[in-house]
Amino acid sequence: MSDALLKPDDLSDFNRRDVSLEEATKPVYVAGKGPAVIVMTEMPGISPHVARFARWVRDAGFRVYMPSLFGRDGDVPDAETAAGVFRRACVSAEFRALGGGSSSPVSNWLRALARLAHGESGGRGVGAIGMCFTGNFALNMMLEPALLAPVVSQPSLPLDNPGGIESSPEELAKVRARLEREDLTVLAYRFAGDSFCRAERFAAYQAALGDRFIGRVLPDTAANTGPTPPFFEQFVKTPHSVVTVHLVDEAGQPTLAARDEILAFFQKRLKPTSG
Repeated sequence: MSDALLKPDDLSDFNRRDVSLEEATKPVYVAGKGPAVIVMTEMPGISPHVARFARWVRDAGFRVYMPSLFGRDGDVPDAETAAGVFRRACVSAEFRALGGGSSSPVSNWLRALARLAHGESGGRGVGAIGMCFTGNFALNMMLEPALLAPVVSQPSLPLDNPGGIESSPEELAKVRARLEREDLTVLAYRFAGDSFCRAERFAAYQAALGDRFIGRVLPDTAANTGPTPPFFEQFVKTPHSVVTVHLVDEAGQPTLAARDEILAFFQKRLKPTSG
């Protein structure tokens, strides 16, 4: 792993904007040209690893919108600071970290961001990827018609129910009806031994969404085993972050293939077919 990924990132190649939607204002980092893709950060915030993935999306020909939902943007916090970010998010009114069966209130803001991004960027619609704490948000955003390409990476909520989904049955029914009606799919990723996103959760997605849910399970041996940020070193003891911390940026690696599949998914759904 590059040493740069373990040092703070100034995010200077992104345009930081304060975006006010749904009576809330949040920083959003924007870069690139093309159809919009919303990249939602994992814990403990917009890290150099998350920013690296956003740059890959940008360089593939998309306009990235990366909202700041928690943590200190661009930072690599020590384990204690990162744990504090996690605890605050767990009790925040914006997130429903426990219980399952309903979506986090921040989903309304994210759907509004998708509408805004589509209006600014054009194209067929918008893509979105959620990771870890935000993993299921991309699915909840499917209640916004502009969202056409949802990617759910190691969805970790609800934390206390391995087979739970952070969406209500009514929301899931509406999402499934839309997926069927518009011939859309949901891409999802996890490592086989991930303790935060277990097989039970993917089984619940499959039961709720049928063959519209395309779940990819990577072997634990595919995960990066090099140095990791302090939060991961202390609290994430199993392979977890498919396209960020545990991605191996080498040709032929399963995690890099997952990244490329995601970029191709955005390309297929969001860009007009040539000819």
